Amino acid sequence: MSDQIKHECGIAMIRLRKDPQYYIDKYGSPQYIPNKLYVLMQKQINRGQDGAGVANIKINTKPGTRYISRYRSIEPQAVNDIFEKIQKKYKKARKQGGDQAMLDANWLKDNIAFTGELWLGHLRYGTHGENSIETCHPFLKQNNWRSRNLVMAGNFNMTNVEELFGKLVQLGQHPKEKTDTVTVMEKIGHFLDEENQRIFDKYKHQYSNEQITAVIENELDVARILRRSCRDFDGGYAMAGLIGNGSSFVVRDPSGIRPAYYYADEDIIVVASEKPAIKSAFNIDYKQIKEIQPGYALVINKDGSYGEHEILPAREKKSCSFERIYFSRGTDPDIYRERKMLGKALVPQILQAIDFDLKNTVFSYIPNTAETAFLGMIEGLEDYLCAKRKEVLLDGKPHLEDLESLLSFRPRVEKLVSKDVKLRTFITNDSDRDAMVANVYDTTYEVVRAGIDTLVVIDDSIVRGTTLEKSILTTLDKLNPKRIVIVSSAPQIRFPDCYGIDMSKMKEFIAFRATVELLKEKGMSYMMEEVYEKCTTQQILTENYVKALYAPFTDQEISDKIAEIITTPEIRAEVKVIYQTVDNLHKCIPDHLGDWYFTGDYPTSGGMRVVNRAFANFMEGKAVRAY
Repeated sequence: MSDQIKHECGIAMIRLRKDPQYYIDKYGSPQYIPNKLYVLMQKQINRGQDGAGVANIKINTKPGTRYISRYRSIEPQAVNDIFEKIQKKYKKARKQGGDQAMLDANWLKDNIAFTGELWLGHLRYGTHGENSIETCHPFLKQNNWRSRNLVMAGNFNMTNVEELFGKLVQLGQHPKEKTDTVTVMEKIGHFLDEENQRIFDKYKHQYSNEQITAVIENELDVARILRRSCRDFDGGYAMAGLIGNGSSFVVRDPSGIRPAYYYADEDIIVVASEKPAIKSAFNIDYKQIKEIQPGYALVINKDGSYGEHEILPAREKKSCSFERIYFSRGTDPDIYRERKMLGKALVPQILQAIDFDLKNTVFSYIPNTAETAFLGMIEGLEDYLCAKRKEVLLDGKPHLEDLESLLSFRPRVEKLVSKDVKLRTFITNDSDRDAMVANVYDTTYEVVRAGIDTLVVIDDSIVRGTTLEKSILTTLDKLNPKRIVIVSSAPQIRFPDCYGIDMSKMKEFIAFRATVELLKEKGMSYMMEEVYEKCTTQQILTENYVKALYAPFTDQEISDKIAEIITTPEIRAEVKVIYQTVDNLHKCIPDHLGDWYFTGDYPTSGGMRVVNRAFANFMEGKAVRAY
């Protein structure tokens, strides 16, 4: 993606199902599990580079023994920073107890942190606010009763934080912050406390308080806690939690917006946001990895038994399609196939844009996540050429080229755009960004015939168009092509996201800016006032009123206007822009139909409120998030 945006976080959880001594005996090292968690997190580093955190819980420790450990970091290499600190714990253990102690699980649990059975890791992409150690997950809610302790980390955004905050106040709480992370943790923590109290009241006349503690830890109904906690949530979420007694869970939103996968065998249960991470860490077949169903929670009990439990009734599945287009690792075999299909689906539009002149066209891509779609595009062009050869050879259709040229011709493929990864434009402020972004990309010279060749360059999506306008087009234009065709393997991004991606302001979307320009040109600016009035006067916002602004125009009209906007006066080549169609998106990615940023069809009522609020903010000149 040439436009830098922040997006979903990543989670990784490991639960040992046998005594820790078993793993030391089997693998010859006490560091087998932390090493596996390290791989899980590094393989998902694409999901969060603003910070990281790891928490560990020891099960069945004696009173007076520390059983919850946590490290968080916002260092540039946060995952490495955390695991270097954990490694120091093991080095300390070797010094303190010697080589023999390093192979004694009980001694390690009694003396060294990060030697427990439950592990939770988190990778953070901060979609808003400051990037401080306090904003990094996992979060911790502490209590002297072991079964009232809660450690949480998640990949989520809630659209109704105000409502959730209000409910906490009604319960008598005094939350320290009005953020979705704090409100979610306090909500689950409240019902965890109530579940503890329910079991305590049930047995208080049968056992002593000390005896009841063990009863509570064994009878804790985690699914019941989550059903009571999640019923008011509106958003996209995959939330993982560890409870001090040794129980744990991962709960997923009813629309399946945020991803969560798991693998379980006799030895271990592992959860991650992406399948390739589990595959890499444990070397298992993809078919062994299961998806946590929308509206369900994977609950792991203190004794290591587990199951999926319905928490909320599932809605129509609307898994985030951006996960497939860009965010998730392309090593997932399904994602790899889908991205190739997205590139292939664009071929008819590309052929029309270049007037079917393949001989004088050079094909390339914007590195690096668009590479797979590029391969699909080239495959589609080769299929087109194969069909044309069949028409000539089998059907006897006339052709201009000699037979040898017809048979030997291949699409011209070059790497035209290179990215200088050392220039990190996203760390500069807005005023400096334009100056920096112009230098992010470089090009390959003397492979394009000046004034003759058309350049077709594919990106996986075009959000703001800033990098195209300020850098890529200028760079490509130095090659003196006749025409530049920019291709997006994703449809036009028209609406804000409120479930995890940092796309919350209408003015940032180049498709929206193009539509505003078209409305002005057509004398239809009054529509914006009409939509604004609906957005600000309707008390119950369950309809996306902003969709009406796009309705008068075809996709191509908006794409043509986008091409005008990104073509600065210095650009000499003709510029065209092609976007994927929504229909083709659904054909290529049939099992992940979350498309609200393209269509405005939000899966929750909170999404409808957010898009209308975002437009109202635009009209009022407020550069703030809409949720």
